[in-house]
Amino acid sequence: WTFLHTAAAYFPAKPTPAQRASMISLIRSLPIVYPCSWCADDFGKDIQSNPPDVSSGEKLSEWLCRRHNEVNVKLGKPVFDCAKVMEGGKMGQAMAGVTKEVSPPGNREDVVC
Repeated sequence: WTFLHTAAAYFPAKPTPAQRASMISLIRSLPIVYPCSWCADDFGKDIQSNPPDVSSGEKLSEWLCRRHNEVNVKLGKPVFDCAKVMEGGKMGQAMAGVTKEVSPPGNREDVVC
């Protein structure tokens, strides 16, 4: 989840067609490559019924927040308020519980992985 939320948080506000296609390809690959077969199958069904919104970074973050919350509900975990998806900095950090600021591309010395 950390990787996906961070990728969504840094996805452009106005992505190019190539960036949108690449993100859709990444998301669609997850049910194929994810090692937990139950999770992979469940996520694959979810993205079929709720296709990713890659029209902007904010829309992608909101979409991912809803998908993550659906999993959290199934696991009995707390949910995040998706209405606050872009408040207070990068949403990926809030959803993933990252407490250290992630540096933008080009300044890799402080990147949290």
